[in-house]
Amino acid sequence: MPCLIHVEEVTQPQGHSTSGSHERYKGKDLLEWYKEYDCNVKFREWILGFKPGGAPIASAEELDALDTKAKTEARAAQKAAWNAFQSEIKAELGDVAFMIEALAGARFEDASVAATITVLANELRSEMAPGRKEVVSAARKALLLGRNADPIARQPLTDLLANAMALNHDRYGSHLYSQSAKSCLNVREVPAEYATDEVVDGRIIIRDNFQKLFEQEPLLLTFGEDTGKIGDVNQGMEGMQAQFGELRVSDTGIREATIIGQGIGMALRGLRPVAEIQYLDYLLYCLQIMSDDLAMTQWRTKGGQKAPLIVRTRGHRLEGVWHSGSPMGMILGALRGIVVCVPRNMQQAAGIYNTLLQCDDPALVIECLNGYRSKERLPSNLGEFTVPIGIPEVVREGSDLTLVSYGSTFNLCMQAAERLSDLGIEVEMLDARTLLPFDREQIIVESLKKTNRLLVVDEDVPGGASAYILQQILEVQGGYRYLDSAPRTVSAKAHRPAYGSDGDYFSKPSIEDVVETVVGMVRE
Repeated sequence: MPCLIHVEEVTQPQGHSTSGSHERYKGKDLLEWYKEYDCNVKFREWILGFKPGGAPIASAEELDALDTKAKTEARAAQKAAWNAFQSEIKAELGDVAFMIEALAGARFEDASVAATITVLANELRSEMAPGRKEVVSAARKALLLGRNADPIARQPLTDLLANAMALNHDRYGSHLYSQSAKSCLNVREVPAEYATDEVVDGRIIIRDNFQKLFEQEPLLLTFGEDTGKIGDVNQGMEGMQAQFGELRVSDTGIREATIIGQGIGMALRGLRPVAEIQYLDYLLYCLQIMSDDLAMTQWRTKGGQKAPLIVRTRGHRLEGVWHSGSPMGMILGALRGIVVCVPRNMQQAAGIYNTLLQCDDPALVIECLNGYRSKERLPSNLGEFTVPIGIPEVVREGSDLTLVSYGSTFNLCMQAAERLSDLGIEVEMLDARTLLPFDREQIIVESLKKTNRLLVVDEDVPGGASAYILQQILEVQGGYRYLDSAPRTVSAKAHRPAYGSDGDYFSKPSIEDVVETVVGMVRE
């Protein structure tokens, strides 16, 4: 591998740079350049040239012998590893081929079926370098061909295939999320408590809850654009830097990608970082590292490495093109492996942070931009109450229609539900709270059994998060069985949010949009 050389010393070889190639590289091809700067070659030259006491460390012949020995050992190790890998697969292949042949011996109305199944077994046995794909594929083809055979004849192959699929899920599909005792799914719910009826701005709840967390957890720290000195753009960290110091509450430059990289490194080393991305729209600038590194850390190491970084941001509806976006479909597609939380208010957000700091999952928390000045009751058990991950909340009961939403738009839907109640329509309101994972106790389906109608309201573009939510409810949960009419979605327009209050009203779902859609559905 070529050495890393300072760009001040060396430019790329001629033909590999658009401008300014160093004079001494003109006329040299890439191979010559690599030879001159290959680390192994340079190290060999150093060994032969360094002569403490007048003699070199080793002769050229000795180095050649070491080189030959290393290559021989590497090739032998490679061959041994491949043989060990193949021996296990070949044993599986032998078992499957035998069972396929046994299935071919079953009684079929069409004699050609048995012959075709036998061909499958022969082809499998003739594989020169089989992988598990070939073994499992042959078993599945055989079972499909022999679908009308006696179940007793099919059973051995069916059992073996089920076991193989489970083993290969463990090899290739497990540990997307934490499977340890510290998984966020294992944190028990602790309800918020209230000593008084005191109502405060939402930002006060976030600020005071973080203050409790910083007092409880010495490894907790946060950083981001304007997080430190001014206490973030919405004052959710007001006064925290003065209280806990610049090492624990600090500002960064405008560089979202390295903010996340910094957080991943800290989390891998045992710290509990909260990396702040100022607005949800700016997640675009760090999406690659969140997708390729943070979301995959547990999965690609089968739980061997963990980076429980919490990414804190804010978004959803407000007023403006670059500060009010909700690219949830993009997030849901790119960040499988990260817990995605979408609280409707600051109390819910605070409870989610309290949950996440007890677990070893990476997470993204999207606070509501219009929630920092909204009034909420102040819990008395800040830093202690928790919100369960993957469990929707039935915020309002109803019998005519199930409405599922999240974040800022959920609050508009609640206002719509009150208007609908005046019209004699009672809507059951479910706040998703987290999108990854989604409704792991199938609470939404239980609501559908009662209402038989489903509306998903979402401020992402059409076919974004609403499509994901429908897939989870209708396909994963089997909710289609309880519907008396087609499910509907109300989403934002297929563009970014426009400027101003008018722009927000005409870009994203409004109260009137929800009311009119529900009235139309109930009339069907």
